[in-house]
Order: sequence, then C-alpha cells, then structure tokens
Amino acid sequence: MENLDRLLEDLEEGQRKTLYATGRRIVPTLTHEDLLQPNDYPELEENPHFRYEEGVLAGIMTVRAALRAAF
Repeated sequence: MENLDRLLEDLEEGQRKTLYATGRRIVPTLTHEDLLQPNDYPELEENPHFRYEEGVLAGIMTVRAALRAAF
C-alpha cells in the first residue's frame, strides 16, 4: 500500500505541475494560490483544456482518498 500511495502522490504532484503550466499559458500572472479559485478567472473557467487537466487532478485525488479510506 505504501508504494501505491507514493505512486499516487507522484502522479498528483506531476498533475499539479501540468495544471499550473496550463493555467500559466492562459493567464501568465497565475499563482499556485490562484489555482485554488480558478473561477476568479473567466479565461480558465471557459477553457476546456484547463478544465480537462483540472479534472484529471481531481480524479487522482479521489482515487488516493478512496484508497486511504479503504485501508
């Protein structure tokens, strides 16, 4: 289980970086804190690529939480 949690942690970290890079291409002044409230930026809210990457991150986080709860 430890190895799986570590793998999911690495995937989550990588996806956060991808999401941040995607957001910065759309809003160059974006900060990591801004990612917590992307709805403050209509450019992000309406961008399907950003929303997709955000959804991938949410999925990884959901799997990680579910596995922690199960074990």
